[in-house]
Amino acid sequence: MEQFWQNEYIQIAAYYSVVVLFLVLSLAVFELVTKYDNWEEIKKGNMAVAMATGGKILGIANIFRYAILEHNSVLSMIGWGVYGFALLLCGYFIFEFLTPKFNVDQEIEKGNMAVGFISMVISIGLSFIIGSGI
Repeated sequence: MEQFWQNEYIQIAAYYSVVVLFLVLSLAVFELVTKYDNWEEIKKGNMAVAMATGGKILGIANIFRYAILEHNSVLSMIGWGVYGFALLLCGYFIFEFLTPKFNVDQEIEKGNMAVGFISMVISIGLSFIIGSGI
């Protein structure tokens, strides 16, 4: 059985499957913490929401990229990926906290592309910092 898990094709399929599943789960978590319906807003053409959501997707994928590169097992990759996601989620709350003059979620829901863009860049930027620590 050990030889099965050492096959590169099996490892790639395992990493891929786990990351796609976790991406879906983490987007569900972000859906719970935002005050708007991400997919409904994207369906309406809200580019601010699309940019913010896209940044989260890229950020999560980037964190898992680092986790895959730096750790030898799927379980280790999952552990570090979950930790990285928790840090990214904290970054989301810090961004909301550090902007007391306006509500980030409300601005993104209204279609404020500047806030959506900054949210995207923060998610992507933090993912590089988090990933390098993993």
